[in-house]
Amino acid sequence: MYSKLGLSLTTRAVGVLVEALGMWWNIPFAQFSNFFRILLAASDMGLLSSDPDAEFVDQIALFTALLSACIVIGHLLEKSRWINQSITALVIGLGTGCVILLTSGGKSSRILEFKQEFFFIYLLPPIIFNAGFQVKKKQFFRNFMTIVSYGAIGTLISFAVISYGATHLFPKLDIGYLEIKDYLALGAIFSATDSVCVLQSSVREGVVNDATSVVLFNAIMNFDLSDMNAGVAYNFACNFLSLFFFSTVLGVFVGLLCAFIIRTLYFGRHSTDREIALMILMAYLSYITAEVFKLSGILTVFFCGILMSHYAWHNVTVKSQVTTRHTFATMSFIAEVFIFLYVGMDSLDVEKWRFVDNTPGKSIGASATLLGLIMVGRACFVFPLSFLSNLTRREEGEKVGFKQQVIIWWAGLMRGAVSVALAYKKFTGSGQTVQPANALLITSTITIVLFSTVVFGLLTKPFLKKLLPHPSEPEETEPSSPRSLTVPLLGNGADPEAETGNRGTLPTTSSLKMLLNSPTNTVHHYWRRFDDSYMRPIFGGRGFVSYATGTRDMDVIH
Repeated sequence: MYSKLGLSLTTRAVGVLVEALGMWWNIPFAQFSNFFRILLAASDMGLLSSDPDAEFVDQIALFTALLSACIVIGHLLEKSRWINQSITALVIGLGTGCVILLTSGGKSSRILEFKQEFFFIYLLPPIIFNAGFQVKKKQFFRNFMTIVSYGAIGTLISFAVISYGATHLFPKLDIGYLEIKDYLALGAIFSATDSVCVLQSSVREGVVNDATSVVLFNAIMNFDLSDMNAGVAYNFACNFLSLFFFSTVLGVFVGLLCAFIIRTLYFGRHSTDREIALMILMAYLSYITAEVFKLSGILTVFFCGILMSHYAWHNVTVKSQVTTRHTFATMSFIAEVFIFLYVGMDSLDVEKWRFVDNTPGKSIGASATLLGLIMVGRACFVFPLSFLSNLTRREEGEKVGFKQQVIIWWAGLMRGAVSVALAYKKFTGSGQTVQPANALLITSTITIVLFSTVVFGLLTKPFLKKLLPHPSEPEETEPSSPRSLTVPLLGNGADPEAETGNRGTLPTTSSLKMLLNSPTNTVHHYWRRFDDSYMRPIFGGRGFVSYATGTRDMDVIH
């Protein structure tokens, strides 16, 4: 917590920044900057009380103002070749943290203080759900094996490389004693990519990757790995696979249940508010239920989002379709901005840095070592798994080219809030860092997140334009389907949603020959036949009459 003076000066700094940007782009920000002036005047006159409860409200007001500033400034920089929304929020968070740090006499750099549970329970669910809800399902399932191999098998390879490398390199840095569980936890922490990265969302590898990393991390925390043997390794593997399987099943079940309820009761004839509220609450219920049963809420809510968009979304009224689509996207966007803004401020917290101020060389060495292991670990699975994936693809346009592989490797180097939250969960106790080795690992995590987000993020757009100069961008249609406008990294770059309804694309040969010649397309072909014959008549979906909408939409297959 910082003083009322810190609140006043921080508000003044934000107001000056907004006005300066308005002058730079010749945009009138009078109305927006007046908010900061009013807040500043209230602070100067003592209207912002020093009472703890009232002070908390003041801090919430200022944090909300900072979120608004991030959105406005991010919009102004939208056409920039270098800056994206994540970097904008991160930089504003760093700047605000510096002001608070100076005005509080070096005591704090944050407006508010949250524990990692706040991130996992409130901020992450809307981001992951929206990733599943907006996913281009035809592309996702046609590339399902490639995505799962990158996100699951690739994460395990990266985990092994980082853990093994840290085990052998960290003792040479003399950072203090670390147990085998610490090294394995580092592998899980730094295997988690930035789940809100733009390029990752095009193939949804990032969501599967984060889910695998969190499941790995939880499994490591739940097992005594001090005496590692074949039995412990077997139980660990079984626990990991069961968590992965049951998390997916739970997400599918809740998504189908929501679709069945909406299709059967057709809430839309009375109130669109009810069906919208039901979709939001059941989406969150899937995540919380998974956490209650110690499963992976990330994986559960992701597949719940896919099932809801495939079935439930087509059972609601047209108004509800438009509303839910933009509501989920808005909630996800605000959560993303919130995370990067908070990480920027929290990265300057002196409590985490005071243990390493006398040994900066060790912190730099640990950060450089981990960053190198991250790059090597990702390369160890992107290129080999891409080669194996291409062996199953007969058409040249469906193969993952070398330039696309380089982009996938580069895009996955960024580390984000999941890594920070997992590091806090492992290396802090009750929000405090008391051991020098743990403090060094926390600061190394912050350094890697800041460096990878800013440096790799700044170079991503020009790097993408250099390797793929003319990516196709599908046009927005409304309200045909919930879609995300991203750069396709798998396939030939065509719009994956533009299917004309012809399901007889595969030759009428034996099933075994079809499976051997085109395994991915064959599985997708038979899934569509099963879906149309059994699933959609029960749970609804595109092409089937909904009692709520009363229409049959057959123009585009979703």
